[in-house]
Amino acid sequence: MSTTLFNLQLEHIAHLQRAYEQVLTKSGFDSLAIYSGHADYHFADDHAASFQTYGHFVHWVGLADIQHSWLVIAPNTRPQLYLYAPDDFWHLPTKLPEEPWVSALDVHLCSTKTAPTLTGKAVVIGDIESVSTDISQALKADVAPNALVQALDELRMFKTPYEVACLREANRLAIAGHQAAQTAFIGASGELDIQLAYLAASRQRESNVPYQNIIGLNNHAGVLHYQHYDLTPPKQRFSLLVDAGRRFRGYCADITRTYAGPDAPAVFGELVNALHRLKDEMVESIVPNVDYVGLHKQMHHSLGNILVAHDLFKGSAQQAVEEGVTRAFCPHGLGHSLGLQVHDVAGLRHPDGTPAPAPTEHPALRLTRTLKPGMVVTIEPGLYFIPMLLKPLRDKALPINWTLVDQLLPCGGIRIEDNVLVTESSFENLTP
Repeated sequence: MSTTLFNLQLEHIAHLQRAYEQVLTKSGFDSLAIYSGHADYHFADDHAASFQTYGHFVHWVGLADIQHSWLVIAPNTRPQLYLYAPDDFWHLPTKLPEEPWVSALDVHLCSTKTAPTLTGKAVVIGDIESVSTDISQALKADVAPNALVQALDELRMFKTPYEVACLREANRLAIAGHQAAQTAFIGASGELDIQLAYLAASRQRESNVPYQNIIGLNNHAGVLHYQHYDLTPPKQRFSLLVDAGRRFRGYCADITRTYAGPDAPAVFGELVNALHRLKDEMVESIVPNVDYVGLHKQMHHSLGNILVAHDLFKGSAQQAVEEGVTRAFCPHGLGHSLGLQVHDVAGLRHPDGTPAPAPTEHPALRLTRTLKPGMVVTIEPGLYFIPMLLKPLRDKALPINWTLVDQLLPCGGIRIEDNVLVTESSFENLTP
């Protein structure tokens, strides 16, 4: 690991210390404990589900697999890390890396699950309801009010240079996986083999991915969160959609690419190229103080132009938007905030914590903020051929080229997604 990254992380921790002190002072509290969380067992079983550490805990330590641990923050005091590290021969005990950031914390190794030491008027955040009764009673602290948690969420909207470096590296590692997935598709692999190729090239196991990778061949590409992997390759290869990511020190990459197969109609390959151009157009529209809802609406107008240009809609682009045609072809939002969570916090709130819900006509939009320097967002326009969404349009007198739509149904759909940093004057695409 580079010295530069380590130095950035130390600066990041110092920044968090200052910011948390301000939040605590404003909220009238003397100390705050963050619970890491822990994995829960499957019902009637002794096998635990997959787990990721609470985002506000990872914000400090950059480790996404810490359980039963606590981090205590107080003004003018070094952060106190109570790390659960029991003696265990069934599992490898938790161990901190030998990295400089560890020296910025006071580390207390705990062989048993325990409550941290708190001072003054204290509050806790995290999945407190899941801790044992004896620990809960020993905490002697209040559950943090929503306003305090929202202030910490807002802090995560704006990435430090360390966080940007982590997101950039997560993208680099994910890109290697996407390249391997494309190669496997060219080699006529099935969904499971494409997934395994992605994992191998991006150097991760399936339990570590930030979200379940979407590997959809043919009509499966039209299932927005397709959740299975067919074991055998299809007889015909119309399309592949890969929506897959990677974590680096807790930070998530979220990248999507779509490829036309050898059996796809020629127009499908043209549409894939058009969506790449649309993605680039939307990325290049990112500047400070731009309204993300406005960008989402801009995407729909551009999508209307694509439908008209490729003979899918024989009316005007404006009509395609006004009649809800573009929403049927693209039912999701333009993108979302990205960071320690794939759909990161505070995307649907104003800076003061008040709600900023998605517009009624675009209910799936996950980000409604005015973009500011330091935010990282995804840009992911899509164009899908989903029978259940298109069916209501068939009963309307709309100039949709149903013959062409039916030819494209086996292709499922297209999504192209990049991760973008809002800079002081423009943008940086983290997905080169």
